[in-house]
Amino acid sequence: MSTQPKTNLLDYISSLDITAKPKYLRLTGIVCTIGPACQKVEILEKMLEAGMNVARLNFSHGTHEYHVDLIKNIRTAVDNYSKRIGRYCPLAIAIDTKGSEIRTGVLEGGISAEVVLEKGSKVTVTTDEKYAKKCTKSVIYVDYKNITKVQKPGNQIFIDDGLITLNCEKIQGSEITCSVANGGKLGSSKGVNLPGVEKDLPTVSEKDKKDLKFAVEQNVDCVFASFTRNAEEVRQIRSILGDSNIRVIAKIENTQGVKNMDEIIEAADGILIDRGDLGMEISFQKVFLAQKAIIARCNKVGKPIIIATHLLESMVDKPRPTRAESSDVANAVLDGADCVMLAGETAKGLYPVECVETMALICKEAEAAVWQKQLFNDLKSQPKVPLDIVQTTAISTVEASMNSLATAIIVVTKTGKSAQLLSKYKPKCPIIAVTRNAQVARQLHLFRAIMPLYFDGLCDFKGEGDCYVWVLQAKAQPSG
Repeated sequence: MSTQPKTNLLDYISSLDITAKPKYLRLTGIVCTIGPACQKVEILEKMLEAGMNVARLNFSHGTHEYHVDLIKNIRTAVDNYSKRIGRYCPLAIAIDTKGSEIRTGVLEGGISAEVVLEKGSKVTVTTDEKYAKKCTKSVIYVDYKNITKVQKPGNQIFIDDGLITLNCEKIQGSEITCSVANGGKLGSSKGVNLPGVEKDLPTVSEKDKKDLKFAVEQNVDCVFASFTRNAEEVRQIRSILGDSNIRVIAKIENTQGVKNMDEIIEAADGILIDRGDLGMEISFQKVFLAQKAIIARCNKVGKPIIIATHLLESMVDKPRPTRAESSDVANAVLDGADCVMLAGETAKGLYPVECVETMALICKEAEAAVWQKQLFNDLKSQPKVPLDIVQTTAISTVEASMNSLATAIIVVTKTGKSAQLLSKYKPKCPIIAVTRNAQVARQLHLFRAIMPLYFDGLCDFKGEGDCYVWVLQAKAQPSG
């Protein structure tokens, strides 16, 4: 890239150079869903080395006993990897609630079984619980009791992010007779969408309440609250979590969530955009607009934003991503995402470690292409004048780091707030956040550019010079 200062976006983009080296340190976080393909300790260690920052547990699947075992494996992997690198590796653990969603039942062959639904064939959708674990290609159980009341003949049912489409033909009692409009492979416990239908689902289900209490008992770091529709739902989840200090990340994945995005962003600790379900609720060609708008609004107020669904979907069964997927990940980073998330790619795919490695490489290339100067100018123009001393200090620090071509910004923090504020202004270099609070260290991975370092030594931070020497001596090179 030319060193000549650029005055407009077109000049900047035209100066990008494919031979330029990517960033040495990755600033974007990587969230990985843990499942059967990567639940072994040795694979989790490799994923940590590849760059995993947050481990996501999907509570739409599995029992509490299953998730206890997963958490044990994750923490064992963290302990093993921390010993290898000579310092604590602050991996955050997040649970993803089932939320007010609708899912199919389990197939007769078990949780890993699949059946093929042929186009034009007849299928009965039922709420009869005797089929909850006995679904077949001709009878599919769904866990929404009122589906027969809200659906009408002529409506459609989308299954598994729309990969399967059913046309409703006849409704009788607890059953809906459907024809398969778009066929495909159906697995167990797949998501169901009812486009254009007002659903009377509960705000926080009884299952969610039990799962949230489980999260507190297991001392996890974050809750990804599925299908958040308004700020009140965020407050209800906080009341259940109590004083646990677990961060609430609201998932925007329906029309109501998009309409109420501002109040949700204000109430939550961060946002996750689930593009799969969102693409079933709004036109698929509008999803990119929602993504850009939500990212920008989160950036303006300094809330972390995670982009999820189908980022590297082809790598479920292939060792390399498609070019479209590579561009998708890069554009999420360029838009301003703090984290990008892998779902089925790591949970059930053949190449979980390679997915993390690939994601890390793409993120570093994309970060090097960000027009940092313009982004910083846009962000610092958002707060109203006069600024308080904390905001002023953060802006000045980030500006100084850019002007001096600093390798890193070092900040000592108890609560993480000072590091978060620096992250809001998107510095070009990493923010090394030193803290004595292990949970704070783990949660800071949600924010772009923050590289948390947990300090468990006996000396205090009264002499900051000593602290900075320790940071420089520590093995601070991040994975991935």
